[in-house]
Amino acid sequence: MRSLWLPGPLVVPANPSRRAVLRGAGGVALALPFLESLAPRARADGGDGRYAVFVRQANGVTQADDGEPDSFWPQATGVLTASGLAAQTDRVLSELSVWAPKMLALKGIKFNFESSGCGHSGGGNQCLTAAQVSSDPSGAESLAMGESIDNFIARHFPDHNGGEPLTLYTGPRNDYIEEVLSYRGPLDLRAAEDDPWNAYKRMVGLPDFTPDPLLDKRRVAVNDVLREQLDALRASPKLSSSDVRRLDTHLEAVREFERLTCELAQDELQMMMLASGQGTLNENRVTFAKWHMDLIALAFACDFARAATLQIGDGNDATEFTINGQLLPSFHFISHRIYSDGAEGEAIEGAYEMHNAIDRLFAGMFDHLLSRLDEHGVLDRSVAVWCNDLGNGPSHSYDDVPFILVGEAGGALNTGYFHDFGGVTNNKLFNSIATAVGVTAEDGGPVTTFGDPSLEPGLIDELMA
Repeated sequence: MRSLWLPGPLVVPANPSRRAVLRGAGGVALALPFLESLAPRARADGGDGRYAVFVRQANGVTQADDGEPDSFWPQATGVLTASGLAAQTDRVLSELSVWAPKMLALKGIKFNFESSGCGHSGGGNQCLTAAQVSSDPSGAESLAMGESIDNFIARHFPDHNGGEPLTLYTGPRNDYIEEVLSYRGPLDLRAAEDDPWNAYKRMVGLPDFTPDPLLDKRRVAVNDVLREQLDALRASPKLSSSDVRRLDTHLEAVREFERLTCELAQDELQMMMLASGQGTLNENRVTFAKWHMDLIALAFACDFARAATLQIGDGNDATEFTINGQLLPSFHFISHRIYSDGAEGEAIEGAYEMHNAIDRLFAGMFDHLLSRLDEHGVLDRSVAVWCNDLGNGPSHSYDDVPFILVGEAGGALNTGYFHDFGGVTNNKLFNSIATAVGVTAEDGGPVTTFGDPSLEPGLIDELMA
């Protein structure tokens, strides 16, 4: 095997929000953690290895709407048990019954602001931001006027993925309402990675180098490829002792990530590599979503990042899902119950049942994520959120937007309940989640003011342990 190593430079960016990078031969690169001695900036205190991931579905769910019955929520509010939820086979959430003791099923959460001409874009803008929707740009191009909760959480932990959330996507690329979830700030929508193979390479610090994941004995770990540069960096008089400890912790996280992927996912990595670039296809949507979920679980398991988003489907998801061997019409058509993206069109026979089947498909994908988090021992220190940018199909409402949370965030959340809050704005939910995963306000107290400043501050007390 040819040698991969040659001495390479340490690249320290002028912008302190960017990560320093070590580069070697063969395109090998390793993104470094924030090192105070190289790029000083304020750091947040606290955090004890808690994580938040947000998985977004489009087009609402099959809850009561326009004369249609509710087949999504449990039959009654209150305590959730695995056996009780499993018995409610007519309800979508029965698909997640095994997680009932760790679940918070939250009805009655609303988005407070109107769209500026496109319900899908406006819903996506508010889904994780609780922010107003821009009037310029407007319509399908509208943007959120505030940062998203994943960004808010991640930037409070700058030692983990440079204070950036993992931002992943599976859906078409047709220049019409693609990414909608992750915002650095007002009007600043973050691009998402739609290829799990590219996401994997970035996580292990190899953005330009393609290893052979099946030939483990021939695979050289990135830490070893860059050994001389790393040793020189550790010995630099510019680094404080705390920076050396931080660097060592980061390198162990990278090595642990590689170890986990090598031990657990060799065949999967090979499939990711072979299927690279095909995630925009309908038939690959579910597979790619699950691969992204596997990477999120691995990233949390080695404390690589503290927050992540996965958007499944573009802004008005027109995926043609195959369920029980049947290729369904466009999911967006189904959500309208007609063969149209607008208000008029031929009725789709059985559209409600199709939408319900898609809801169950998403529940199954969410179950996959929960299982992976649990297998890696991080579910109890996490909160995994299945969210939506609309409440339901026909009306595309911003009321009763479903949020399903699983995980206790290290004991901070009081799980095992179905709540109907009757119209609480989503900023209070995000305050609660941020506080649960270890983010604090400037005074050291709980986070209470995330989202648009016009919204009532505070937590949802019923969620907190």
